[in-house]
Order: sequence, then C-alpha cells, then structure tokens
Amino acid sequence: MPKKLGLLGKKLGMTRVYDEHGNSIPVTVIQTGPCVVLQKKTVETDGYNAIQVGFVPKKEQRCTKPEIGHMKKAGKGCFYFVREFRTDDPDQFEVGQEIRVEDLFKVGTLVDVRGRTKGRGFQGVVKRHGFRGGRATHGSMFHRAPGSIGCSAWPSRVIKGKKLPGHMGNVMVTKKNAMVIDVRPEDNVLLVKGGVPGHRGALLQIYVK
Repeated sequence: MPKKLGLLGKKLGMTRVYDEHGNSIPVTVIQTGPCVVLQKKTVETDGYNAIQVGFVPKKEQRCTKPEIGHMKKAGKGCFYFVREFRTDDPDQFEVGQEIRVEDLFKVGTLVDVRGRTKGRGFQGVVKRHGFRGGRATHGSMFHRAPGSIGCSAWPSRVIKGKKLPGHMGNVMVTKKNAMVIDVRPEDNVLLVKGGVPGHRGALLQIYVK
C-alpha cells in the first residue's frame, strides 16, 4: 500500500474560477478537514506506520461505548468518519493534534482524490459501457441490445470479462494527479481542478503526492 499522507474531506459541489488571464477553470469545492489525530500506528506495535484521523464531529450519545473509549484519548470528542493514512514518520504527529488544509496542501501541487462514485443501479450496455447500439429506423429490431456474446462449438461459453448489462457505479475510484487551484484556510476549503468521484456531500480522501 502506498505511504501517502492526506486528509478527509466532503464534496460540496462544482463551480468555476478565473485565472489571471481570464480563462475559466472548472473546479470541485471540497471541505477539507480539520482532521483530528486519534491514534498513531508504528511498525513496532502494528506492523506498519500510519495515523488514524477523525472527521466531522459527532454527538457522544450517538456513539458506542468502545468508540467513546477509543476517541477519548484524543480529547476532542467523537467523529462520524475515521480513516487511516500511511506515513513514513508518525512521530511528527501527536494524538489530539488538528491537521488543517493549509498544513498539507499548496496551490499548484497535485493530489489524488479517492471517493465512491454515484450509484446508477442496473444499466444496459449503452449507458454502462458506451456501446453504439443499432439503428433506430427502417424496421430495425436491434436498438440497445448487447448483440452476440458467446462462441459456437468452441469454447461454447461466454468469455470471462465480457461487457454486459449489470450494476453500475457505487465503487471506490481514485482520480489521480488533480491540480490544487486554490487553498482557502479560513473556510477549510480546497479547490481542485475538474471533477472528482461522488455525489454532493460524499466523503473523500485527498492524498498528498
């Protein structure tokens, strides 16, 4: 697993900003952090180096007793989302420390954004895989079907991996090398060029390159 440090964020939506030349740049607005360090993991105790962080405060009465006991060590309350980020040196962080967007990200740097795509349900091959489909007129009876999917005498089966109708979306996807257009620490906001996975309000993991 790559040793990438990062923060948790929430997708707020998309907009556009303009550079000094007046060019329009599409950006995704991500509320990034602040994240609280809940636990440090080291090679000696856990077999790998990482930090565990919490994001989005949560009322204590909504947590289980084990969750309360685990998060009490940080002294910052409970959190809805808890994730780990690999790091070469976990000793540079302290339990209970707040990591903010300006601590890790700078304008012009590249980041990897990981999130769960929108669920599209059961879809056909035209929408799911971009098949062309058949003609729409002149008595055509072939419009959006996948067409021939198997073989004849040999091997007399459907080849594994054949693109067919099925469940679309709702999978974890990583957009790599997205450029940071702006960092706004007063709002805990990160502007990333282009689109990123997920619906508005979706949880994102933003990794430092």
